Amino acid sequence: MSTLSKLNSERLSSALGYQFKDDSLLLKALSHRSVGSHNNERLEFLGDSLLNFIIAEALFQKFPEVREGHLTRLRANLVKGDTLADIAKEFNLGEYLQLGEGELKSGGYRRASILADTVEAILGAIYLESGMDICAQTVLRWYDSRLRSVSPDVSAKDSKTRLQEFMQERKKPLPKYEVLRCFGQSHSPEFEVSCDIGRGYAPTTAIAGSKRNAEQMAAEQMLQTLGIA
Repeated sequence: MSTLSKLNSERLSSALGYQFKDDSLLLKALSHRSVGSHNNERLEFLGDSLLNFIIAEALFQKFPEVREGHLTRLRANLVKGDTLADIAKEFNLGEYLQLGEGELKSGGYRRASILADTVEAILGAIYLESGMDICAQTVLRWYDSRLRSVSPDVSAKDSKTRLQEFMQERKKPLPKYEVLRCFGQSHSPEFEVSCDIGRGYAPTTAIAGSKRNAEQMAAEQMLQTLGIA
């Protein structure tokens, strides 16, 4: 297994706002399954659960009058893959990913699903090393601006629904989604999907571990193109 240089470790720790005592744990959190058995999948599983709980508690405290169903939608919007991928990009996380040769050649260091999973894996690693309080403090620091700007009055509808409603309101044809390719191993496929609304706009594309998630991410990019994300 490769190692993480002292310089890279210090740079990433500075970006994360957390200094790992055990660089081997950080390295494991950065290691995609394509590198072999010593990968971050178990840490990702743990981090996903931690993130959902920490954000749920933050929303529960912030909005004491908001009903459960709407809190659930607000949380889903904050912990979705494209939000996590955006956080990863803020850390320049792609520079530090440990990828197998195939993933490296196919641009895995830019893939939103891999970036999002790695953020969750890092959270799992922070929890194992420093416990729940430090993990929660880290998440809340990463999400500070997002939690301050979130409002129960803002729609928490998913991106595909929002884009479809936008087109319907203007009596335009509905967006068309197309699977451009499916690749990867049979037990962990990746889907590249395009979203096309015509009207002179170039289609947007996204890659994710499921067709549904790829469609949502492509729709989100189209909303950004339209200036309504």
